[in-house]
Amino acid sequence: MRDDPESGRLNPTRRAFLRNTAGTTAALVIAGTGSVQGNSTSMESSPTEISDGPNIEGAVPIKLRINGKDHQLRVDPRTTLLDCVRETVALTGTKKGCDHGQCGACTVHVNGRRVNSCLTLALMHEEDEITTIEGLGTPDALHPMQSAFVAFDGYQCGYCTSGQIMSAVALLKEPCGPDDAAVKELMSGNICRCGAYANIVAAIQQVRKTQ
Repeated sequence: MRDDPESGRLNPTRRAFLRNTAGTTAALVIAGTGSVQGNSTSMESSPTEISDGPNIEGAVPIKLRINGKDHQLRVDPRTTLLDCVRETVALTGTKKGCDHGQCGACTVHVNGRRVNSCLTLALMHEEDEITTIEGLGTPDALHPMQSAFVAFDGYQCGYCTSGQIMSAVALLKEPCGPDDAAVKELMSGNICRCGAYANIVAAIQQVRKTQ
């Protein structure tokens, strides 16, 4: 430090100033790090609630058979089949689109018939055979409809594709006229916001020819 002859005060040298500043900064960083680590430890010590766990108020036991496998669950009685499949059983191929039964992205099969899973409660389907897109085929053994969607580019963003395919497979067992207009009518409950309808119909018609 050196005297300032005009003010009579001590002026720090540049080296002293930098040394003091560095020390203060280091202290603040260490203090900040300790605070973050403390918060992290606190968060990790709090267990995450599981949606099918026993601590859900009013939860009831339920057994669902999905893709040939039985699942013993505990769910809120108000849980939709869609939320149960996605959030509790973790089969996320079934998509949540509008959540109002208007887009068809959540279509699954219940006892072989297509259902908008956002409009039905999980509790209503004990003893039923539920099939999701994961139970239709595998990457190594695609269902013919899945293969046709690939061959005819029946998808773009892919968000609606699982619901489209599930509806299309169900259509194969439903009364449907031979022309494209009849297919469009029976697929009208499934919306493709990308507009791949022509390719979707072409894929369905290709599979129908082989049935």
